[in-house]
Amino acid sequence: MASERLESTRQALREAMAQAERTAELARLLDAAQARIAEAERAVEELRDVRERLGEAEESLARARATEERLRKELAEQRYQAEVARWKLSSVQMARWSRLGDAIKTGKTNPVRLARGLRGAARPVKRPAAPKRPPVPQPSSQEARPVPGAAFQATASTRTLDGVSFRLKPFRVPTGPNTRPHLTAAVVADPHAEALLRYEWRQTAGFTPRDFARALAAEVPHLLLVESVGQGPWAEEVRGAGEGLRALLAWCAERGIRTVFWHTRGEVAEWAAAAGSFEHIVTALPASVQAWGTALASAEPVSGRREPSLGLLPFAVQPRVHNPLPLASGRFDRVLTLAELLPDHLSYPDVLTSYRWPKAVECPPGTEPWRLAELAACGTPIGAPQEGGEPDPRRAHAALRQAYAAGTMTDRVDDLLDAIGLPSARPTLGISVIMLDRGDPDGALDLVAPQRGVVQLVLLSQAVTDAASAEEVEKKARAALGPHVDVAVRSADPALTTGALLNRALDLCEGDLVAVMDARDAYGEHYLTDLARVFTFTTAEIAGKACYHAHLRDVGATVLRRPEAEYAYLPEVAGATLLGRRTALRSLGFADLSEGWDEVLMRQCRTDGVKVFSADRYGYVCRRDHDAGLLGSARLVEYGPAEPHALV
Repeated sequence: MASERLESTRQALREAMAQAERTAELARLLDAAQARIAEAERAVEELRDVRERLGEAEESLARARATEERLRKELAEQRYQAEVARWKLSSVQMARWSRLGDAIKTGKTNPVRLARGLRGAARPVKRPAAPKRPPVPQPSSQEARPVPGAAFQATASTRTLDGVSFRLKPFRVPTGPNTRPHLTAAVVADPHAEALLRYEWRQTAGFTPRDFARALAAEVPHLLLVESVGQGPWAEEVRGAGEGLRALLAWCAERGIRTVFWHTRGEVAEWAAAAGSFEHIVTALPASVQAWGTALASAEPVSGRREPSLGLLPFAVQPRVHNPLPLASGRFDRVLTLAELLPDHLSYPDVLTSYRWPKAVECPPGTEPWRLAELAACGTPIGAPQEGGEPDPRRAHAALRQAYAAGTMTDRVDDLLDAIGLPSARPTLGISVIMLDRGDPDGALDLVAPQRGVVQLVLLSQAVTDAASAEEVEKKARAALGPHVDVAVRSADPALTTGALLNRALDLCEGDLVAVMDARDAYGEHYLTDLARVFTFTTAEIAGKACYHAHLRDVGATVLRRPEAEYAYLPEVAGATLLGRRTALRSLGFADLSEGWDEVLMRQCRTDGVKVFSADRYGYVCRRDHDAGLLGSARLVEYGPAEPHALV
């Protein structure tokens, strides 16, 4: 019995010793683990310090690069302004009045020299060409720097219908200057919204919740606009009011950057948590305004933060991408349904290609108004033509005009900037009209009075023979055009050529654009509005019409000249349809000719590399008694008046 108790004691002792050994081993392992944890914590702390120093270094580098870029731009601008000053001085010296003054001064004591000098000064002298703003030079050793934001170009060049593949030449999404170069906006948006906004300001996009501080430090924005995005690195952040979004808003608050949330999809409740942290909320969906008001009223107030303002920012056409510029591959000779035209897999740049592809599109009831407007702005007829017929291009042109008249994205951004307190100033396209009147000033005024966008009329009238008649015509012009239009009336001196008269009128023009109109012809009330639209989506300096209707009185025929010459950069347009940038026309000047002055101008444009764009065929009728040249380059429309075909 005693031996059993002794053995039991020994067994218990052995187990206790084994347990003690395991406990000691566990303690040793725990100590080792704690040591490793401490080492890891020190490493994390060091890494955090390194990251902070790296972030500071990157911000410093970004600031240095921004400063370098700014100084390079300033230097380029100073050099350009110096060239402009030299050009202005040369232009003044070459001006006729300056040369006359020099001739009088040098020949005042010598009649022979005076006569020779005056004769030489009276000869026309070609004005020096204005300098063009050169691109900002980049240092040769500088590496290519990635621009925030992904490439925004079409990628899908084929479309499949009924198992058949069709190859398209994709629409090239434009680059180049924007509407408000003084304003920088950081934008979080899906591709559709980004395409609408990217030409309205200097836009920074493509930054993520991890790198926004580094990406935005190079050029601190004036505005942050965040859409209710459905894809990309910000989608979950915005939907869930995540830490990355809060950090971005805090970063903006520290720098006084205005913040705007743009609701474009989904129910208000999905986005209310994130939107409440912004200074301003705008919605593209008018029906959601009441729901937003309710959500904001029921939200818990945050100390030190005022309730966000609420407004509208609906989708609208963007002229730079929604325009009638055709595809190089032409239109597909079929009417497509909207589902056939826009399969779900297309990116938005590919959508812009598809818009321009079919000869017409059938859209089902309930199609979004913005989708219809974008299609119409691309010149695509909406709705199937009557059976056996062709789409009506006149109706398509009227729909295009209506899409623009309803308001472009530029107009919508104007309203947004005014609402949040940022300057909405941007260049305008005020038009000075030079009207050549051959004895009927009342008829000339009837043509100009309905036009919109006119800020000045320079009327060259053969009915003006003295100061009294000039005053009478000017009084009529002011009554017809209203107080917002400046009027200058001059005599159309029969001793001067048409080109000389145009040069005299051009010196009086003050508008951004200058139009030349001929009182012999007919102009629709939308003529200038339609033609000026060209400057919102092309890089042309001169626009006009190479394709237009003409009526020949001797045979009573209406013809359409060069029907293939719509919406294209071409070598020439008709002189009576000329609309050009004032600076470009002044640098070119008009030839001292009565016939063919427009041909010489177009030839000079080709020599100097000035881009000329031919717009649509509507809004203008050339009226002539007889013109063999028109008959040789036109097709017969009908025997009858041209206005029903041309004036839409």
